[in-house]
Amino acid sequence: MQDQDFPGSDDWAIETIGVRAGTARTGFGEHAEAMFLTSSYVFGSAAEAADRFSGRVEGNVYSRFTNPTVAMFEQRLAALEGAEAALATASGMSAILTCCMGVLKAGDHLVASTGLFGSTNQLFSNILGRFGISTTYVSPSDPAAWQAALRPETRLFYVETPSNPMMELADIAALAAVSKAAGVLLVVDNCFCTPALQQPLALGADVVIHSATKYIDGQGRVLGGAIVGSKAFIKDQMLPFLRTAGPTLSPFNAWVLLKGLETLSIRMERQSANALAVARWLEAQPQVARVIYPGLESHPQFALAQRQQRLGGAVLSFELKGATPEEQRANAWRVIDSTRLVSITANLGDTRTTITHPATTTHGRVSPEVRAAAGITEGLIRFAVGLEHPDDLCRDLARGLAG
Repeated sequence: MQDQDFPGSDDWAIETIGVRAGTARTGFGEHAEAMFLTSSYVFGSAAEAADRFSGRVEGNVYSRFTNPTVAMFEQRLAALEGAEAALATASGMSAILTCCMGVLKAGDHLVASTGLFGSTNQLFSNILGRFGISTTYVSPSDPAAWQAALRPETRLFYVETPSNPMMELADIAALAAVSKAAGVLLVVDNCFCTPALQQPLALGADVVIHSATKYIDGQGRVLGGAIVGSKAFIKDQMLPFLRTAGPTLSPFNAWVLLKGLETLSIRMERQSANALAVARWLEAQPQVARVIYPGLESHPQFALAQRQQRLGGAVLSFELKGATPEEQRANAWRVIDSTRLVSITANLGDTRTTITHPATTTHGRVSPEVRAAAGITEGLIRFAVGLEHPDDLCRDLARGLAG
């Protein structure tokens, strides 16, 4: 395969990188990326096979850890994040697991932000905990708390920004200063913003995690994940775990995700604009206690969002009024059940708007104490805005709010 003539340069805009970077062509000269549905590769000689297996010579060996289509996806995503390298995985959660298993060992300690995605919280607290890895949870918006949580055995900081579903932001540059002074790896989950809206590495982060299932695909078709960082980190710490344990992204899914990256910037711009319109409308509704969206001036970290993100993103949360938790849940469920246009599902990042009740879905397996600490109440609704017209989305929500 020959690399397409796309010279690496800081002059290319992110929209151009999303369409052109990482493309490699075979001798057939195909314009679109080729899909390589093969498990293994043929070598010209026993010596060539030995060199590939040993790593002395780069090249494809076995599609559990080397595949041309997957490699194109990795290269394009790395270019979008301004990174040296990326490693694709089967899902976002497998990317987080791979990162942890490649860095941590029994006796190590990690510091993570409160309000993490429910499965990430379960992974850290329950699964890693069984292997002697401890986790301390601190506020993502308080760098001093991260400093105070440090121990001699701390190896990793893990933060989602914005957080799911409370849309709390972490000051990435401030956390990077703390982590670098302590010699700790800073890992940022960039799922909600994607590189189209936020580039954590440029702000000092060491590693970026993606659930490519969400906005990178953008149409709810396939699962995928990725780890982005330096070439040495990916090759020496991440690849050995993926090669052995096999949380591998399929070539077909990689091909779908490559096509998703081509439209990522334009989708994120439109969906962010739609989300802002819906958020402003919700703020004016008397049944709504508060709207949580980084693009609103009412967000307590609006100034940070303006510095750190290009736009507010496509996800917002809003909390309904109610005298008791039971009344709040009833009001939230009524709004959700009254919708006719949006999809009741816990997934997000789709071109189709989705709605969910975090306390009983994405965070339903998290303890009530953890939910309370994160601010996830019974009246909270997460609304992931798609490409429908925002006026139609507001009319759909108005039906339940009026009840």
